[in-house]
Amino acid sequence: MTGLREQKKHKTRKAILEAAVKLFSVNGYENTSVDELAREAGVGKSTIYGYFKAKNEIFLAFCEDEVEYVFSDLARRSSPAAPLTEQLHTLFMSQFRYVTRNKDFGRILAREIFFPKELTAEKSMDIDSRYLNAMGEILANAMKRGELRQDLEPLYLTGHFYALYLISLSAWYMGRLADEDAVAEALGFLLTQAMEGLSPKA
Repeated sequence: MTGLREQKKHKTRKAILEAAVKLFSVNGYENTSVDELAREAGVGKSTIYGYFKAKNEIFLAFCEDEVEYVFSDLARRSSPAAPLTEQLHTLFMSQFRYVTRNKDFGRILAREIFFPKELTAEKSMDIDSRYLNAMGEILANAMKRGELRQDLEPLYLTGHFYALYLISLSAWYMGRLADEDAVAEALGFLLTQAMEGLSPKA
């Protein structure tokens, strides 16, 4: 019985998220009501609130799924012993593919991730912590292999590398990078440049 109940909950949650992707992409986030979400998902309004306290918490569900997906995808595609640039490139391209499955929704999702409302800020920090902890492990292993200096702070390193991903994502949304291949090439160049440094070599 417990297994069937969990399956039903998973199916309902998935239906709500799929309805959100569709309606937010067509109508925009602000113009989509919870009533419309419920109708599109085929559930009652009270069911929506049973899963999400507020509409913007739906975005956090996508963030949680994204964190789980990208690190699982990294584990499938790359080895923990692989060079840091390879691991980061694999990780960030997984994020790119996840976020841009629906271009319009991905833009809204990015906005909500970086500018969360107060109601969801605390939960956003929980998701951030999970991401930072996983990244911290990758960076710590790179330090052990001698790819990074030991005195570097993992939090700032994560911010540095993540900013390169954001630049690539933004360039794709602006049309400066035409497709996924162009994003992958630009991201690879930026990561390599960061690792090699910008100062002239001795």
